[in-house]
Amino acid sequence: METRLSGPDRGGRDQPGQGGGGMGGMLRQAMGTAMQVGQRALAGESLAFQYFTSTGGEGTVGFAGVLPGEMRALELTGNRAWFAEKDAFVAAESTVDFGIAFQGGRSGMSGGEGFILEKFTGTGTVIICGAGNFIDLNPADFGGRIEVDTGCIVAFEEGIQYGVQRIGGLNRQGLMNAVFGGEGLSLATLEGNGRVILQSLTIEGLANALKKAQGADKQGPTGGLFSTHAG
Repeated sequence: METRLSGPDRGGRDQPGQGGGGMGGMLRQAMGTAMQVGQRALAGESLAFQYFTSTGGEGTVGFAGVLPGEMRALELTGNRAWFAEKDAFVAAESTVDFGIAFQGGRSGMSGGEGFILEKFTGTGTVIICGAGNFIDLNPADFGGRIEVDTGCIVAFEEGIQYGVQRIGGLNRQGLMNAVFGGEGLSLATLEGNGRVILQSLTIEGLANALKKAQGADKQGPTGGLFSTHAG
C-alpha cells in the first residue's frame, strides 16, 4: 500500500524530475498535483489516494463504504463518463480518472446532492457506494424523464440531463406540499437515455431515524419545511 497526493502514475509522468523541463517540469507537476488535491477536497473525498499493488502474484484487497447500503462496480469503456454524488467514490483502477463537475448554479444549490458532482472518465472499473438499496432506472423507459427526491441520486451516465424543479407553485397547495409533504420545495429531474442509479435511503433520512431512536427527534409535528436538526 502506498499513499500519494498525485494521480495514477502512467508511464512515469507523475514521478519527480520526469517529463522534462527541470524546475519547470517539477513546478508543472506540483501545480497538477495541487489541482487534483483541490478537486478531491471539493468532492468531499480525502486529500490523498491509497494505491494497492500486488507483488509476486495475485492478491486480494477489500473495500467498504461509509454508510449501511450497497456498493456497485461500474465498468468504464471510454465512451461515456459517469457522474456520482459527493462521497460516493470508494475505489478505482489506475486507468480511471477522477474529476469533478459543476451543476448549473440554480440546480446545484437547490439540489440535495450539492453544487459539485464527482466525475469518472477513462477505462476500467470504479466502485461507488450508497445508502439503502440501489435502484437501477433508465428515464427512457418512463417517457424520457423521471422526478426523484434530490437525496436519492447516487450516479448517472453522461448524456443524462440533471436538474431541479420546484414542487407545485407558490400557492396554498404548494405550501401545503412543502410543510406537510416532507419533501421540501424541490425534486430532482433526470432526462435522457442512459443508466441512473438511485438509493432507497437518504443520508438525511438515516440521520433523522437515528436521532429519533436516541430520543433526540427535533422534527416537530409538521416535518418538511419546518424541520430542525440537532447540531
